Amino acid sequence: MKLKQKETTSLAPLLPKITQTPNEGASVSSAVFNISTCMIGAGIMSIPATLKVLGIVPGFLLIVVMALLVDLTVEFLLRYTHSGNSNSYAGVMAESFGKPGSWALQFCIILSNLGGLIIYFIVIGDVLTGSQSSETIHLGILQEWFGIHWWNSRPFALLFVVLFVLLPLLLQPRIESLGHASAVSILLALVFVAISLAMAIYAIWAGTTMKLRLFPDISSTDSFLTLFTTIPVLASGLVCHIIIHPVKAELSKTSDMISAVRMSLLLTVSIYFAVGFIGYLLFGDTIMSDMLVNFDKNSDSPLGLLVNDVVRLSYSIHLLLVFPVINFSLRANIDELLFPKKNPLESDTPRFVCLTCAILSIAYLAAIVIPDIWYFFQFVGSTTIACLAFVFPGAIVLRDAHGISTRRDRIMAVVVILLAILTSSIAISNNLYS
Repeated sequence: MKLKQKETTSLAPLLPKITQTPNEGASVSSAVFNISTCMIGAGIMSIPATLKVLGIVPGFLLIVVMALLVDLTVEFLLRYTHSGNSNSYAGVMAESFGKPGSWALQFCIILSNLGGLIIYFIVIGDVLTGSQSSETIHLGILQEWFGIHWWNSRPFALLFVVLFVLLPLLLQPRIESLGHASAVSILLALVFVAISLAMAIYAIWAGTTMKLRLFPDISSTDSFLTLFTTIPVLASGLVCHIIIHPVKAELSKTSDMISAVRMSLLLTVSIYFAVGFIGYLLFGDTIMSDMLVNFDKNSDSPLGLLVNDVVRLSYSIHLLLVFPVINFSLRANIDELLFPKKNPLESDTPRFVCLTCAILSIAYLAAIVIPDIWYFFQFVGSTTIACLAFVFPGAIVLRDAHGISTRRDRIMAVVVILLAILTSSIAISNNLYS
């Protein structure tokens, strides 16, 4: 379906409208890297665990279905953006449902993004400084290399990361400036896939691979309901709606946005297929919800220890480079919510710096204080992520403020909303029950 071009002024943009010539705009490849980086975050390590629950065949099919639904709802958003007078997700919601719609969207974005950033910090902290589970202590890379000291404890190691790695990236005023960091992030994800593939090939040659299940075990009601808990994980790993408008605003040709989204989905799904299959092949039913834990358990050889460190470091650096892209959208939404009548954020340096430091401080402190927010993250994935990716875009189509939706659009919108509500309700109930 072709998107109609228009010339409008923004009512409530997340980012200011920038007048630029085609040569000044961001490239499609930069957009693909930024969108893919937004999707491939901490959730990538949970993909093998979803295959353990679903089985190989249903797991791969569900990833494809989720990607198709994401593509559909992104198309909904872009179509209503081009037909209305707004160039932001919040603006599109405001046109359809007024201020309450915009506030609901911003609340979901803030909650889901902030939860994601805290998760990233916790995982990075675990990789660098280790973690403790019951009576078992897992040493981090810094302790393995240098021994246990005060300066490589979690608070100080993460503080170093905040000041000398993240803060310079977060102070970039335009998301296009993060294009190279996003490209490196995707490259590191591919490095992780390559190393995991090499380990899988070696395991096949040595005959140490695990037995794979093609289909799920649904011998009981509990095991059947557990299948639905995988959907929030996959939804969290494919949602990109919050970054669509900021990326689109900087493209030299906004008509390229749909192509950029589809290329990003293809790249992400390919990486998820590879990581899911390789992880399940290597570890079978012993796979943990965070596959990274499985790489730190049994190698005594120098080469094996080196491979384990490279795997963990590549993943943690990947998350460090994903962090600024997610923060960009979070910061813009908080600014629009708190300062709707102020000048554009990047033109007000004190406000820009204060918001950046506030978000970074909250995420840092939460990662130090909160030892484990896994169930909280699952709850957020079943609620706010479901709303952002499926419920809100479907509701925009049903509201049809601009009279452009077709009968097919309305049917698909109802199907998407019902699927999101049903699966999220079952997932939440199952998690609370268990």
